[in-house]
Amino acid sequence: MNGGPGTSGKLGGGLLVAGTTSDAGKSVVTAGICRWLVRQGVRVAPFKAQNMSLNSFVTREGAEIGRAQAMQAAAARVEPTALMNPVLLKPGGDRTSQVVLLGKPVGELSARGYHAGRQEQLLGTVTDCLAELRRTHDAVICEGAGSPAEINLRRTDIVNMGLARAARLPVVVVGDIDRGGVFASFFGTTALLSKEDQALVAGYLVNKFRGDVTLLEPGLDMLRTLTGRPTLGVLPYRHGLGIDEEDGLRLSLRGAVRESVAAPPHGADVLRVAVCAVPLMSNFTDVDALAAEPGVVVRFVDRAEELADADLVVLPGTRGTVRALAWLRERGLADALARRAAEGRPVLGICGGFQILGEHIDDEVESKAGAVAGLGLLPVRVRFAAGKTLARPVGEALGEPVEGYEIHHGVAEVTGGDEEFLDGCRVGSVWGTHWHGSLESDGFRRAFLRRVAADAGRAFVPAPDTRFGTLREEQLDLLGDLVEEHADTAALLRLIEEGVPEGLPFVPPGAP
Repeated sequence: MNGGPGTSGKLGGGLLVAGTTSDAGKSVVTAGICRWLVRQGVRVAPFKAQNMSLNSFVTREGAEIGRAQAMQAAAARVEPTALMNPVLLKPGGDRTSQVVLLGKPVGELSARGYHAGRQEQLLGTVTDCLAELRRTHDAVICEGAGSPAEINLRRTDIVNMGLARAARLPVVVVGDIDRGGVFASFFGTTALLSKEDQALVAGYLVNKFRGDVTLLEPGLDMLRTLTGRPTLGVLPYRHGLGIDEEDGLRLSLRGAVRESVAAPPHGADVLRVAVCAVPLMSNFTDVDALAAEPGVVVRFVDRAEELADADLVVLPGTRGTVRALAWLRERGLADALARRAAEGRPVLGICGGFQILGEHIDDEVESKAGAVAGLGLLPVRVRFAAGKTLARPVGEALGEPVEGYEIHHGVAEVTGGDEEFLDGCRVGSVWGTHWHGSLESDGFRRAFLRRVAADAGRAFVPAPDTRFGTLREEQLDLLGDLVEEHADTAALLRLIEEGVPEGLPFVPPGAP
């Protein structure tokens, strides 16, 4: 590596982790490489030029970035900053997204409008951010988006081969073998790139392999013969990683269960948590800390009858508060929530979910629907402001210290309630707050679950020693272990330090 940040004009090393598809494992592989490198004493930072996600995070300087990049920064043991994710796209519907630039929202654009010109204009900003990270770190591990072979978008690409070309980064392509067709995916991805782009693709990583790796080796040998590129590792499938996901759950959410700790309940009962899978659901990672508790079962639901046996119902954040409210009414979930409240059964609303529980919503910003009646379960009136609240609040609730982060346009006026709750309020067994991440505060989470269990009539007792931060560190260490034990780390290090190998062959036909 170089002589250290600021000791010379030389940039630190770099690598781009691309994928054959979305969800191939780019985020976790990037995190794993970061954790492996930092354990070797390397000063490393993550980077994703452009991210499309509804799971976001607020840095200490008040910038909004993708939550996956915050997770990768934790893997690298560095503080996350806006430099690590300069462009964040937050979908607000099928065709439009809010554009967040260097941590601040700058407007809404259609996909056509973004790719027609705005994206290309951002390439300079993106490369400047990457250069700054490379000046202050020994290595920067970049994550691509989707596939580098999206030939319809290549001209305006700033996150895959466009970035690799601009910064002269070697590229490793990750493929998810659990989906099948990984060899065709590797070959096809390479063969659809131009000669200039192919010259940067240095190798492949197989992800989520189950079984005997010797049975895979003949295919890896043939792939090398066909492409002239080595496979730099075969990472095994591992259950229970629970690492922050970049996008919403892609499959049907009915019956989907958030991965939980495989430990028995500490008390006599389990506690069942149902999360309403509202449209444009954001920061569903808020419930990860609940799933980390032994004896807590978390599932995502979309039907009213699925709330019947839940001890706690969570209304999560959403990028479409008014749309989610209409969805709840259409499906009978709104009536089911009202019945729960009347019966004294626990409900927790977070951010957009908190706004939905209120009496009135005035939205001329997000949905432009104007005045809309909320569910009326909390004495709260919400007005959407053009500016976005981005904050890292610290406080106390239920006698315990709490930290969180806020990301919302809605400004809540709390007009009553039985008690104040994290800048929101509680009425009976209905709780609401704008604070994301509050359940990661261990003492507060346990106190809240004790209240929920009492209201639900369950003999559930939170385990006294669950430390969410410790569990997350163990998961990140596991990712580092997977890279260290199953990847060709010497080859990865050469790519990071020395850059793109010379003489990588062209695989026809190339880009159309």
